[in-house]
Amino acid sequence: MANSEINQKQYHNPTSLTEQSMGKDIGEDSTGCLERIRLLEQQNAALEEALQEARDANQAKSQFLSSMSHDIRTPMNAIVGMVSIALSHIDEKPRVQDCLGKIQTASAHLMSLVNDVLDMSRIDSGRMSLREEAFSLADLVHDISVVVRPQAVQRNHNLQMEIGTILQENLVGDVLRLRQILVNIIGNAVKYTPDGGEIRVRLSQCPVPAEFPMAGSPASIRESLVPGSEPVLLEFQCSDNGIGMSREFLDRIFEPFERVHSAATSKIEGTGLGMSIVKNLVDRMGGRIQVESREGEGSRFDIAIPLATAPQDAKSLNLPTGQTVLVAESLEEPAGQMAAILQDGGLQPLRMQAGLDAVTWLTEAQYENHMPCALLLGQELEDMSVLELARHVRQLAGMDFPILLVSEADWAQIEFQASRAGVNAFVPCPLFQSRLLGTLADLTSHRHQDTGSPEDMEADYSGCHILLVEDNALNQEIALELLSVTGANVQVADDGAQAVELFAASPEGYFDLIFMDVQMPVMDGYEATRQIRAMPRQDARDIWIVAMTANAFVEDIRLSQKAGMNEHFSKPLDPGHLREILHRQLRN
Repeated sequence: MANSEINQKQYHNPTSLTEQSMGKDIGEDSTGCLERIRLLEQQNAALEEALQEARDANQAKSQFLSSMSHDIRTPMNAIVGMVSIALSHIDEKPRVQDCLGKIQTASAHLMSLVNDVLDMSRIDSGRMSLREEAFSLADLVHDISVVVRPQAVQRNHNLQMEIGTILQENLVGDVLRLRQILVNIIGNAVKYTPDGGEIRVRLSQCPVPAEFPMAGSPASIRESLVPGSEPVLLEFQCSDNGIGMSREFLDRIFEPFERVHSAATSKIEGTGLGMSIVKNLVDRMGGRIQVESREGEGSRFDIAIPLATAPQDAKSLNLPTGQTVLVAESLEEPAGQMAAILQDGGLQPLRMQAGLDAVTWLTEAQYENHMPCALLLGQELEDMSVLELARHVRQLAGMDFPILLVSEADWAQIEFQASRAGVNAFVPCPLFQSRLLGTLADLTSHRHQDTGSPEDMEADYSGCHILLVEDNALNQEIALELLSVTGANVQVADDGAQAVELFAASPEGYFDLIFMDVQMPVMDGYEATRQIRAMPRQDARDIWIVAMTANAFVEDIRLSQKAGMNEHFSKPLDPGHLREILHRQLRN
């Protein structure tokens, strides 16, 4: 009975148990289908977006390669053309010298293009790392000025480089990348400002605000700090009255391969990578960069980068505290800056705006036997040039009286005239306290007289022995030619194994310096250095080994240091840097 009732109920029920079960499965299947459809739609949208991004990137790279082809061919054409002209006028020395100068300029530009491309490649692949090393802010600013000022002078620009409040001159960070950032910004200002324009650069420091949005890792900065010290915020500002940029381009200025395209910029060479590299470097340093610009009115870049501080130089300055220093400068701002630095050093500045007044005062001071301890020459006087005043003072005060020139001028261009006029030392602008007081202390204490010139280019190292390790015949010839003018005795090894044999067979202390290539057959430079360092003799541990290689990235420098090399000298070889290494390592 019960079973028949159940069967009847099932028969009369429109939805049987089986149908209910099937309906439940169908409902679940439809819900799953909808979810899968939504997922497929999202995936399709993502694929379409990725495809569009790939197309955009491909188009940008195609445009970049087209631009690079033009930009690389421009200096290459100059190099090939100038070589051809020089060969056809080989007996005409002035013509050949002119060609060589233009080849040198074109080569430097070509190298900058290659470096930009390599830098961008390493940034994109995540293989770029930053160094943490102590450096002098004064040296950094001087190096930047040496690079950018000749370019500005060539364009007849009024380039003003100013120094604001400086809390700490000795800092810790990647000075090479920092220089790259600042030179790139100032270089762009020079390129995109018409002849005769105004460019103003200002550097200052302040404590790092608590709210400063450091995109990098503050921990890395803190780890580099001297115990008890705090990081400083290096603030850099560069403004110009150049061609400016549109609002639309400002939105893309930090994208790779982007360049302003206009009639005003059609003849300006570049890769379009510079600003992208700058932005990436500033971000990696934990800094920030802001840009303001208007077409036809100019641009302004503001960069702020937090940096750790390094220990102060423990060397105490032997300044003649309390004595008078005569300051000859008619311009108010530089005169005030020099006076403030002298007062901080415990000296008494006395300013004269006219050369005749300075000579008159010095004549009376000499007669009354209260001569100042030194004369600081500024950039301008009301009635004569500063070098003319130097000549008068040298005749009046004799050869032992210290005369310092504080100027924005390029010392290499005025050194001969300044030295003939009686100038003992040169202090470059922008003016840093450490530079001025250090040079003044050296002169007044008679420790040595610094002419401000680079290492003696006539140095004779005929008693020194150098081991040159280089497998490339052309590179060997170039290095031997550069070293031959010094008189040093140079022995050549074609690979690392040969270098190890030559060093092992030499008497202890025979070699004074080793220039070691890295990539070589038989044995590379790293292994050769390790084997030399492992030899049971004192000179194997002490000899200065310089990596002379085309591997110029931070990782390459670290590998060479890990192998036991003391210094890194990247190719192409810079004769000035080579002379500096020889002077530093062989002069004693």
